[in-house]
Amino acid sequence: MKTSEIRELSTKELQERIDAEKSMLTKLRINHAVTPLENPMKIRHTRRDIARMATELSMRELSDIKK
Repeated sequence: MKTSEIRELSTKELQERIDAEKSMLTKLRINHAVTPLENPMKIRHTRRDIARMATELSMRELSDIKK
């Protein structure tokens, strides 16, 4: 997910998306432990997407505090 797409989401949508991605990451890790994934790079991409969304969420919280 691109940064521009993340910025377009509302705060509530962003939080819901983070929760969904975290659960998907957990499932990917479990599946990879049992049988190797066809594309193990998907774990890295999911983890980085979560980090991007969490960064945007924290930036929004900081900007709300400053106001």
